[in-house]
Amino acid sequence: MNAMMTRTITLVTALALTATAGAFAAEPTGEELVQAVYDRPQGADQSGVLTMTLVDAKGKERVRTIKQISGTFADGDKKLMVFQSPADVRGTSFMNWSSADADKGDDQWIYLPALKRVKRISSEGRSDAFMGSDFTYDDLGDRHPSEDTHRVTGQETLNGEEYWIVESVPKDPKELYSKTVTWISKTRSIGIKREYYDKRGSLLKTLTVSKVGEVSGILVIMKTEMKNEQKKTRTLMEFNDVSVNTGLSEDAFTERAMTRGL
Repeated sequence: MNAMMTRTITLVTALALTATAGAFAAEPTGEELVQAVYDRPQGADQSGVLTMTLVDAKGKERVRTIKQISGTFADGDKKLMVFQSPADVRGTSFMNWSSADADKGDDQWIYLPALKRVKRISSEGRSDAFMGSDFTYDDLGDRHPSEDTHRVTGQETLNGEEYWIVESVPKDPKELYSKTVTWISKTRSIGIKREYYDKRGSLLKTLTVSKVGEVSGILVIMKTEMKNEQKKTRTLMEFNDVSVNTGLSEDAFTERAMTRGL
């Protein structure tokens, strides 16, 4: 669902909202901003360790550790996430294939060790929460800019930095969100905030980026928070031990790899 947030998730790096600084001589259109973000440099592959902290409405925390890899290949982007801890989720894995063809949707699978089988995630199941987090399965997929209508709705200064505000409305009324609104830096071309609105037009979730790093010349989102504004829950993501362009093979992104782990 995230035209600007999910171009490789690596659950965090796919949240990167980066375009080429200075790419626009005049005021850009919403379409130009979103396309530039979608086309941002990512490297041939990325790998690292995610720490996912789930915080309930009362402030109670649950921490999960995930190994994650992603790669860009001739037929599209692929990513694999394998839970390492705690024990009750260890070995669970999730895989997403995003086709290079803008007309094709993502393919997603999940492996549950207790069932000892890989299950394909249906289109109906993509609105479900991912492993109890504030992200849905759909949030973890790719989304082509052509699936939405984009427009610049305003400008705002946050913490001394100026941002374009871009509203994206799905062309398909059956989509999970009625719209998203993203703040994109004018100077760094990095998105720092995104709002998700439910089908009634009410604010549902807010994604905030709190740390951006650079690895081998590639900008990588290191820390984020997804807050469910209605349920008052939060999911914190921290990406560490990041490597870029290590030569990952496409064979690393298969159903067999899901069961074998990383």
